[in-house]
Amino acid sequence: MARTTGSHSDITGPKVREAALRLFAKGGYAAVSMRAIAAEVGVQAGALYTYTPDKQSLLFDLMEGHMTDLLAAFCDEAGLPAQERLQRFVAFHIHFHHARPDAVFIAYMELRNLTPENFARIEMLRREYEDRLQAILHDGAVAGVFNVADTKIATLAIIAMLTGVNTWFREGGRLSLDEITAQYWEMVRRAVT
Repeated sequence: MARTTGSHSDITGPKVREAALRLFAKGGYAAVSMRAIAAEVGVQAGALYTYTPDKQSLLFDLMEGHMTDLLAAFCDEAGLPAQERLQRFVAFHIHFHHARPDAVFIAYMELRNLTPENFARIEMLRREYEDRLQAILHDGAVAGVFNVADTKIATLAIIAMLTGVNTWFREGGRLSLDEITAQYWEMVRRAVT
């Protein structure tokens, strides 16, 4: 099928991803058709296959992109004291995820729609991120700064708590995101010391 006049792969490709991200987050992966994505972008449905082999590949690419961006953005400085590293992790996690609500929603809610192979890849990337926080908690426990019975459980609990901010925080509310971050840091600090 011919490309729509004025479309370019370096422009249309990202538009396909952005439209899929919005639509998957709004209506859920299962409810969104390739036709709906094409209509959102303003191309014919058949033209989408120039940019992605299928809807599953599109979902996987969005989730993998989110996880690789997350991993690339977080830099743990192992030479710093564990408490400072943990505080940096808390602030990073809240702010990074706040800026990407649709990607976060899809990364957590659409795992069930991945093929087993794609799920395994995303799960590996998630584990890599979790391992970074677990290393901070482990180092703090070894240094006697943190008192954590099980660093894996503490890791999962902290990540779940921090990610939860995305579900309820809205700009213009009673507290700013920085004030929320400070309060969450206090809760995390108290939980591990």
